[in-house]
Amino acid sequence: MNPGTLFCFAHRGYQLHASENTLQAIRHAIEIGVDGIEIDVWNIGEQLLVTHDRRLGRLLCGSELITDLHPQELRERSLPCGNTIPTLREVLELIGSRVQLNIEIKGPNTTGLVAREVRAFVRDTGTSFDQYIVSSFDHQQLYQCLRLIPEVRRGVLISGVPLELAACTTPLQAYSLHTCLDFTNTQLIADAKRRGLKNYVFTVNNSVDLTLLAAQGVDGVFTDKPQMVLDYNTQILASDACN
Repeated sequence: MNPGTLFCFAHRGYQLHASENTLQAIRHAIEIGVDGIEIDVWNIGEQLLVTHDRRLGRLLCGSELITDLHPQELRERSLPCGNTIPTLREVLELIGSRVQLNIEIKGPNTTGLVAREVRAFVRDTGTSFDQYIVSSFDHQQLYQCLRLIPEVRRGVLISGVPLELAACTTPLQAYSLHTCLDFTNTQLIADAKRRGLKNYVFTVNNSVDLTLLAAQGVDGVFTDKPQMVLDYNTQILASDACN
């Protein structure tokens, strides 16, 4: 029996073509036909900015904590591809209803703004809440999401193998468990399935790992190489058609 296809989340967009988390990277990922986009969101001066690092130095010059800067100052700095840091609203408008969007909450005090922004966008455009997943390693903020915007599905991020496996998802009424590639195992996957959860694995950039994970029964992956995952899925579908 062949392993199944995998839901493809472009991790911070398609980074091969543009700097991560930019509108250009997201646009390229949509154009090649991914199933979903994953982005990172911080509350910077009461604005939701789509960026990953807590401190400057990797993609933007400087060494400051981004939470110490004015949002407009961050927005005026060019990333390596020439783009600038977008807002969550700009990402929502770009994606529309074309693909799923996984919004990862990175910084503190971010949940309330995310809930307000997503609810306003759905109200203004008629987009379905089902299009979105809010995820985080900060399970306290995920619990706030459950209280503030229960219509949006919650994805619980973990980086190891908890003693009670996927039990941490229960009080959060989660839709999915997002596990680190280095710690994903059959026991954790099986426990997630018993609890009715989708299991998405990050960050998967090797075709051999795709085959192994599919055989273990995971539902999808976050990847920096979305074309690789799409090609893998095409091969699986072609093989199934021949059988």
